[in-house]
Amino acid sequence: MNKPESLRAHLLDTVAEFQNNPDRLLIFIDNGKVRCTAAATFSFEYSYDLQIIMTAFAGHPDSVMLPVLGWISVNQPELLENYEKMQTGIQFEADILDKDKVDLGLTLRLTERVVVGTDAQGNTTVKHAGEPQRVAGYLDPNWVPGSEGNAGEWVVPDDK
Repeated sequence: MNKPESLRAHLLDTVAEFQNNPDRLLIFIDNGKVRCTAAATFSFEYSYDLQIIMTAFAGHPDSVMLPVLGWISVNQPELLENYEKMQTGIQFEADILDKDKVDLGLTLRLTERVVVGTDAQGNTTVKHAGEPQRVAGYLDPNWVPGSEGNAGEWVVPDDK
């Protein structure tokens, strides 16, 4: 699973509170599942709740939420775009410690696709597929579905 470490690195880089106190950022995985259709390649999907715990956090909650939402827009965009997934995809809890500090917990419902295949030498390959990203042309009001072929609608970011 790559998304937990990706989000951790993003938060450590973008939230000032964690740059001096990285040990106050804790990440856990709960309710993990693996979904596989038993296809010939055994490609599968991880599904889990990512728990992000910020202990004795003295910053404003917005200073965390904005970077988290930015990360989600690239790494799990359906949590922002799909109404049903929006309802439970991002949750939070807070324990107010005093007037300046809070223990803040976020829960994100994440998935990761893993594509299993075979290379030219017959070796098994494992690739974590990126999330589809909308192409700017998709937002063009004159865009006609299918006018650019299937590849014109979505672009998958490079592997990490």
